[in-house]
Amino acid sequence: MIAYVTVGADDIAKAEHFYSAFLPSLGYRLEEYHGDLSYILPEDPGQSSVQPDFYVKSPFNGQSASAGNGVMVAFQARSQKQVRDLHGAALAAGGTDDGQPGFRASYGPHFYVGYLRDPHGNKIALFSSDPDEPGRDG
Repeated sequence: MIAYVTVGADDIAKAEHFYSAFLPSLGYRLEEYHGDLSYILPEDPGQSSVQPDFYVKSPFNGQSASAGNGVMVAFQARSQKQVRDLHGAALAAGGTDDGQPGFRASYGPHFYVGYLRDPHGNKIALFSSDPDEPGRDG
């Protein structure tokens, strides 16, 4: 099981503005630790978290942060509308569009996804795959 995912950032304030535009709506709370950002999901007492925490940190080696080619972090939304809303909020908070929300022919008929780049170039996906919502084929 994945315990956490980390992306690098050179400007923590820009990263906080971007990620705080949508992660709290997905249930994450922000904790700051030594100047870095930790977005934590709540867990029931005595239970382990079922989804990973998400950390934004300055690289430990002191070098500039860079986005990995082929690396992406995906966050599951509750609905197609929430994907659209959060995609828009993330764009307004300094992200860049890397694929407008919608269905993709190469994925299942209910997989609705929008892609973004954070201010440091990290690729982020926001998706919903609720079979009770209208699918790609009608």
